[in-house]
Formats: sequence, C-alpha cells, structure tokens
Amino acid sequence: MKSFLIKPFLDEEYPIADYGKGIYLYDSKGKEYIDGSSGAVTASIGHGVLEIADAMKKQAEKVSFVYRSQFTSEPAEKLALKLKEWAPGDINWSFFVNSGSEATETALKVAIQYWQEKGKPSKTKILSRWMSYHGITLGALSMSGHVGRRARFVPLLEDFPTIEAPYCYRCPFQQTHPECGEMCATELDRAIRRIGSEHIAGFIAEPVIGASGAAVVPPPGYYEKIREICDHHHILFIADEVMTGIGRCGEKFAINHWGVTPDILAIGKGLSAGYAPLAATMISDKVMDPIFHGSKLIMSGHTFSANPQSAAAGLAVLEFLEKHNIVNQVGKKSTFLLNELKKIQNKYPIIGDVRGLGLLTGIEFVSNIFNKIPFSSEVNVTKSVITKAMEKGLLVYPASAGIDGAGGDAVIIAPPLTIKIDELVKLLSLFEEVVKEIQEELQLKGYFHSAV
Repeated sequence: MKSFLIKPFLDEEYPIADYGKGIYLYDSKGKEYIDGSSGAVTASIGHGVLEIADAMKKQAEKVSFVYRSQFTSEPAEKLALKLKEWAPGDINWSFFVNSGSEATETALKVAIQYWQEKGKPSKTKILSRWMSYHGITLGALSMSGHVGRRARFVPLLEDFPTIEAPYCYRCPFQQTHPECGEMCATELDRAIRRIGSEHIAGFIAEPVIGASGAAVVPPPGYYEKIREICDHHHILFIADEVMTGIGRCGEKFAINHWGVTPDILAIGKGLSAGYAPLAATMISDKVMDPIFHGSKLIMSGHTFSANPQSAAAGLAVLEFLEKHNIVNQVGKKSTFLLNELKKIQNKYPIIGDVRGLGLLTGIEFVSNIFNKIPFSSEVNVTKSVITKAMEKGLLVYPASAGIDGAGGDAVIIAPPLTIKIDELVKLLSLFEEVVKEIQEELQLKGYFHSAV
C-alpha cells in the first residue's frame, strides 16, 4: 500500500511501531528495540505505563478540549501548581503550549514584552550560542546556532547566535579548564558591550547542549558567570530545558547543578514523557510583575494551549516520577552508564569523547583520536551508527558535533529514567557491538587508521 505520510526521509522505509512496554518498543513484525534514546529524548518513564493511560482515559471521559480564552481546567491548574513546586527560585508561572519550539518561541516573546512593559521597547534581541538548538519555528530557529537546520532559512532568520559554546573537548579558544577562566562565558560580556545592552532582551542557553552538540556539559562556574553577566547588563536569562528538564540530568532541572535560577525556563519532552503533546514556558515573578501591572496579557497562544487532555497526562507523569522517586535514582544509573561508555571508548579509538550529565550522554566519533579530526561529512558515520544499531534492536539519537557545526559525528544515548541496571548492561552490549563493527568497516574502507 502506497503511503502518503510525509516522513523524515521520503525515500526510506520505516518500521511500523506497534506497541511499547517499559524501555522496549515492538514493530508490527514483532521485532524488539531497546529505546536507548527515549525516542527524541522524550519517553522518560518508558512506554505503556498504565497509570498514565488511566489518567488520560479518565480525563477523556470528562472533557478533552476547552479553549483557554473561555475556560480553564482542573488538570491545567493542578499541573501549573505542581510545576511551581518543582521549579527553582521564583519561577512560579506556567504558559502551556504543545512543543519545545513553541515553548522557546514563547520565551522569546515574553522576554521582549517584559521590556516593553518596563518602558524599554528597544530591547528586542535574544542572544544565543553557536552549537545550540532551540526549535524549528522561525523565532526558535533564529535563536538556534544549529548550522544544518538554519541553512535553508537563513534569509528569514535573525542573527541571534553570537557566542561560542562551552565545548571543552574542542575549546574554541584553545584553552583548558580551569586555566581558561571560563572564557566561553565571559565572551557574552564582550558581545553585549559590542551590541549594546539597550538592544538586548535576553540570553538563551541549553544547560546541557543536546542535538547540536551531543550532551556538551559546561564546566563548573560557567552558569554562575552567565547569570552574573546577565544581571550586570540588565538582560534576562532564559534556560532552555526542553531536553534537559524534568529529571533527565539527575535534578528536577539541569540548571540546578550550577545553583543558578533563570528568569524564564522552557520545558517540554519529559514534561509529558511522550504521552501527549505538551510543553511549557515557565516565568518568574520578576518577569510577570510588570505584565500584571501593565497590559495584563501575554501576547501568545495556540488553539491547544493548556489542553486539559495533555495537562492530565503531564500531571500524571510528574506524580509518577514523585511516587516512584525516579529523579533521585538517576545519579547512580548515570555514573554506571558513563563509566561503562568510557570503557568502550578506551577499547575503540573511533570514539573521541564520551560526555554527559544524568541520563543524557553523548558519544563523539573521530577519524584521529590524537588530533580529534572528524570524519568527512560524505562518510556519514552518524547515520551508519544509527542504522546498524537499529538493525541490532537499539535506538540511539543523531547529534551534530565539531567546532564549526558543519561537520562531526555523534550520537546521544538517553534511555528512559526508569531503566534498570541489567537493562543498561544489555543496551551497552549492543552499542559496543555497533561500535566494533563500524570501526572495522571504516578501517576496511580506509577511512580510519587506529595507529595514527
């Protein structure tokens, strides 16, 4: 039967997902896959959790849709209250949307509106980093430094990516930490001074860089300096926690590892764990205050914003995480996963770096381990790894790497937070098989020489 569904690659065949249970997915032919990436780092409590399905069923039997300008709903109100309990500092307010792209774009709009309400309408720019990804809508993409995803739309985009990423494996300043003094953070100060703080509404960053960098973790002290610089120049700090939030990195929010509170926080993915389309822009009292005393309206919204069906799913996910104490268990699993990945790295020099925080880990591949030389884009190592892994029944997530954002190969391993140690052992065994075979194939083709 001919398919009229537009898929990521139009000339590829995709298996049909039939059902899932725990960390496993099964296609229509009965093949089993370990969901080693939680889909797109989304299915954080695994598949087929009946507690979530029951909550969604109960809500569907009551009401699945109301329009936010006409009604509020009990699940949306309860979810906002629960998120207030989870979030750091005075981040107490939630604006619900449907995707991470919408959450970061709403953050952009709120930051600009905040300064308008404060009588400073010239502050319209949102600075960001190269080697970042904040979403695919035009506003979110304007904030993204993901070269590949920007390429087709550059004439339509703002030039918001401004500073280098805190990419210690390939330091853009050719320094080492801590002797560098966090130059990647202090660069923000120079950028603000050059552009003029009177034009800048905020700075956005992923606490741990996801798809555009494969779990790049900034060094200690980085976000403390970012917060200090933002405060000094009177610009808002926006944390994009769409991928890193809701326990993924071993804290409720990844930014908590640095002891820093942003002004605006964007979340998604793990908020509903994939059970329904749901994301949120969380806003501090500081930012809400002039809006409350001004227009009393945030100029954003979507038909399905604060949808009660999605909100019921999100609330059930947060309650599930609390009931089973899942976030507090991430640290032990993270230590095991990173240690075992580093053992694989030591055996196979095709792996240049292993990094990550919590259960968000990145593996970067290189053609020369000593000089950190990436493979040429024509070799497409990332796709080879993903394809071979899928053949073996393991799902991993593609990521970019490399200092210029145009080359480099990496994958992300980010299994459901509910994964057990014995399941991690099985995942790692499959991944090592993939790495071993890919390295051997590249050696045979002359693309990789382990002795150089």
